[in-house]
Amino acid sequence: MSKQAEELLEDLAESLQVPPSRYEAAERSYKSVGDWFHREASSLRLADPQVYVQGSFRLGTAIRPFAEDEDYDIDLVCELSVSKSHLSQAQLKAALGKEIAAYADAHGMQRPTEGRRCWTLAYADGAQFHLDTLPAIPDGPRQRLLLENRGYSTQWSETAIAITDQDHYAYREIADDWPHSNPKGFCNWFRSRMAVIFEARRRALALEAHASVEDIPEYRVRTPLQSAIQILKHHRDRMFVGRGDEKPISIILTTLSARAYQQEPTISAALFSILRGMANFIEYRNGVAWIENPTDPAENFADRWQNHPERREAFYEWLKQAQADFTNAAIATTRDAATAALEPRLGRQLMEAANARRAGGNANGLLGRIVGGARAVGRVLNPSHKQAAPWNILEQGSVDIERATMQRNGFRPEEFASDGSPLPKHCSLRFEAETNVPKPYKVYWQVVNTGREAANANVLRGGFDEGIVSVGKLTRDESTSYSGTHSVECFIVKNGLLAAKSGQFIVNIQ
Repeated sequence: MSKQAEELLEDLAESLQVPPSRYEAAERSYKSVGDWFHREASSLRLADPQVYVQGSFRLGTAIRPFAEDEDYDIDLVCELSVSKSHLSQAQLKAALGKEIAAYADAHGMQRPTEGRRCWTLAYADGAQFHLDTLPAIPDGPRQRLLLENRGYSTQWSETAIAITDQDHYAYREIADDWPHSNPKGFCNWFRSRMAVIFEARRRALALEAHASVEDIPEYRVRTPLQSAIQILKHHRDRMFVGRGDEKPISIILTTLSARAYQQEPTISAALFSILRGMANFIEYRNGVAWIENPTDPAENFADRWQNHPERREAFYEWLKQAQADFTNAAIATTRDAATAALEPRLGRQLMEAANARRAGGNANGLLGRIVGGARAVGRVLNPSHKQAAPWNILEQGSVDIERATMQRNGFRPEEFASDGSPLPKHCSLRFEAETNVPKPYKVYWQVVNTGREAANANVLRGGFDEGIVSVGKLTRDESTSYSGTHSVECFIVKNGLLAAKSGQFIVNIQ
């Protein structure tokens, strides 16, 4: 693979990565829910509720949505120390639902909605994620016994759980036979598939930060396996727009990718190892396609392929297309050619964000800066109320937002970064820009708000406000009034033409 294509894959992975601020916000949120379950008045307190993340956020394979109104789905487990001999699945689920509803009421949130297996809570206005909480009870000993009796490995069975499912035949009965799962076991298996690279990178981060390895949060460690899966998931999502029923499910992509991965040190090597080898881990047992759950060899992740053969065909259709697309990118001799090979399936928005991350290539010049904006964060706010720049372009220099500060009442100003941790409300903000465009010129600022609070107050904005050109830096004052993700951008207009544009500075507000 050419150096240009390798760099493009690295930038694609960075552009798909969930910002650390989102991981931190999600962690604060589910810990808050867990604390609620442990409060003195909680009806669940004596059952010692343990709340933890499962799914792609736990595995480090979640991808950021590029639609600004799209939420992250955070999958949680609430494990309760109760016995199946004392209550049914329905009773356990109702008990958890009661406490989640009380939490929502106490925090001014919408009431949770009940799904087949879990409760869904839209976590606060502007937070941009849902918490899907699955009721569960420990079930390790029973699963170990079942696996032993069938002659299967019990390596990961200790953390197995029994879960609720409205479609289960014994949902409303007190019975020993419950549906089961093992998200901790699956994560442990997944980590074992990349352990060498993961630990090496975590040590390197600790050394760079002059910290202990334990001080480096796991979500900050990125491996080629995780990045390759993120890229493949986005490729799949784009390819199956409008064909959701046929789309290969993430657990299949993740399992086959982890099995095919051989500790390759780069994203490109991992990606091609996966694309070449993943189909080899699809077994056929008595003519039935079988993708074994590594924590429960008796479970087939592809069980629905039997009654829906179009899903099996769709998987191989996707695999063939992915092999072709990434092979064409690999043999490209320029970044532009690699971009052209991937854009039809990965989408223009992601490719533009990726190309804006690196100086050079498509990110050169004013057009590259305008397309990419916020290259340090790799995402661009583009809601429908954001107005397009009304000027024709004639590059005459550059402009950058060099500094942003937040000031709480009575405190000194504090600097903050684009797309960093959410800022508290009711603070003053100042943005300072610098330009090398020669005077005379005019400066304009575009502020774009998102979120329900701004919408309800009818202040989504998105237009252009002329600023004051004076001696020194170009400044813009704002305040943290509305929860959500917002952006600030600086434009320099000379002789009626757009001479320079800063790119978006992303501001997250609690």
